[in-house]
Formats: sequence, structure tokens, C-alpha cells
Amino acid sequence: MKILVAGATGVVGRRLLPLLAQAGHEVAGTTRSADRAGIVSDLHATPVVMDALDAGAVRDAVAAQRPDVIVHQLTDLSGEDFEANSHLRVVGTRNLVDAAKAEGVETMIAQSIAWVYVPSDAPAVESDPLDPTLPPSQGVIALENAVAEMPRGVVLRYGALYGPGTWYAKDGAIAERVRAGNLALTPAWTSFVHVDDAASAALAALDWPSGPVNVVDDEPATTAEWLPVYCEALGAPMPGTARHAAATGRPASNAKALGLGWKPQVPTWRTGFAETA
Repeated sequence: MKILVAGATGVVGRRLLPLLAQAGHEVAGTTRSADRAGIVSDLHATPVVMDALDAGAVRDAVAAQRPDVIVHQLTDLSGEDFEANSHLRVVGTRNLVDAAKAEGVETMIAQSIAWVYVPSDAPAVESDPLDPTLPPSQGVIALENAVAEMPRGVVLRYGALYGPGTWYAKDGAIAERVRAGNLALTPAWTSFVHVDDAASAALAALDWPSGPVNVVDDEPATTAEWLPVYCEALGAPMPGTARHAAATGRPASNAKALGLGWKPQVPTWRTGFAETA
């Protein structure tokens, strides 16, 4: 198949491009900066310079490539700018879907997130409602609604990405907060996924039916559970405990993904953190 990866130089995109090429697909990858075109070439894909927020540029890129599948891995999180990332989810996804529909592309696989479910201690499955009060929800809901317009639209609800190049890497934003003592042992839930497993799920999703799929590891955990392990891996001091904190967030179940044949190669953050740090 001919596949266009939007967001090819992001943390997942860089791992996904060689996987697609090794599987025998003809791959093109977008980057907003011409300076990064060489990265895409080095990863065995044809570089396409495109600003996802420019509808005309997106339409021209899709028309020129005429892909069978668009894999949407666009993010804007390098500077921890959540508003910019939400804007990209809304506008960038809309542009990609409109261009795909105009050019007769039938399949889109898109990155979403797994931590916007209505809070509960019960593991969330894909049919459970999302919480519109959470800050990322506007972008997530807009993205997923747009992708649902495609003849076949698969939404990958990723857990918190960790591994090289992520916020949880030893030089990442979360590691810096831990070293500064700015994280506390709270009951908040997190479902993790190693970035390599996130990329493998995007490859596997070429054969998945439409709809959302939680892409998370086997062991959701509260901050009180995972943070001490992460601190030990970093060699950082233990943080203080948040008092009178109520559980927030929700664990996510990966049962659907497992049923579709995907399996995380790093099944738990307990071993993954040690390897990362």
C-alpha cells in the first residue's frame, strides 16, 4: 500500500516509518520544516513538507501523493503547549479528513489519547463515555468525530507515551519535574504505553476495523504506584505525598487491542522505566 504519515518526525512517526517500509509499503512522511526532510529520507520514506494547519497545503500534499492510507500522528507538544496541540487536533485533523475525502482516500488511522474517560476506578473500554470537562477533550472529541467521517477510520487512544524522546525519557519534561520535586504521590490513574509499542499498534491498525482502540500496556497504575519506580530508575529522590487527594482519571483496558492481535512488547512500565532511564 501507499501510506502517507502526517507528523513523520514526531516521536511515534520516527519509529513508524521504518516499520512500514520493512513491511513492504511505499511510505511518504510529512514534516512542517524543510530542515527536517532529511530525517524522513533517512527513515526510508519520501519527505513531504506541509503545514497541517494550512488546508490548501494539506489538499495539495494528499493530491500529489494519492495514498491508500493516511496515518495521522500530528502533535504539537515539544514545548508543552497544550492549547496549540488541541488546535492542531481540531484544525489539522479537519484538514486531513477533508483532503482525504476529496481525493478518495478511504482509510485513516489517527492518534488520540486514552486518559479522557469519565473518571472511575473501573478500567475504561472504548464504548465508555469521554469526559467533556477535561482540558484535552475538545480536541480529542473533534479529532475522533472527524475521523469517523472516513469510510474506515481507526482511532488509536494511546496511553501516556514513555521511552526515548518522550517526556518520560531521562532528559524529558517529566524527569525534570521529578528531579525538581514537583510531582507528588497522588491517587491519579495513568495508563502507559512504550513509544515502540505505540508505533507497532499503528502498523497493526492497517488491518483493524473502524473505531477507537485503547493502546496501553497491561498495568494501569496510580501515581503513588509508578512514581517511586520511576524515581528509582532516574536515581531521583522520592517526592512527598499529597494529602486528602481523591482518585482522578481512569485506568484504560487494552482488551480490545489484544483481541485484534496486538500485544505490547513492554507489557508494564515497571520494566520499561528501568530500560528507559
